[in-house]
Amino acid sequence: MEGMKRPEAIVLPDSSLIPSDCLISPPPNQFTHEVARSQPFYASRGTPSGPPTGQFEAGARVVLLYHDGGELCRVVDAAGHYVDTRFDGLRKM
Repeated sequence: MEGMKRPEAIVLPDSSLIPSDCLISPPPNQFTHEVARSQPFYASRGTPSGPPTGQFEAGARVVLLYHDGGELCRVVDAAGHYVDTRFDGLRKM
């Protein structure tokens, strides 16, 4: 089409993907908590050692799966991402 420019395609690095062992299928359709404010999540298990894997937006609904009283907890979101995030950023539904 004349006058139309296509954006240049970019291939994201492998680090931008969530590992398959951090995905739950089918994803949940009932939730226990929502994210109170925008906050990062981490696909690595245990203490996050690198940059966040992604970002939860405020209002995102999640199922709280594990929390041992520490700073981080394990959740799964509507897309099936099985990840760690800050517990103090969640609000019970």
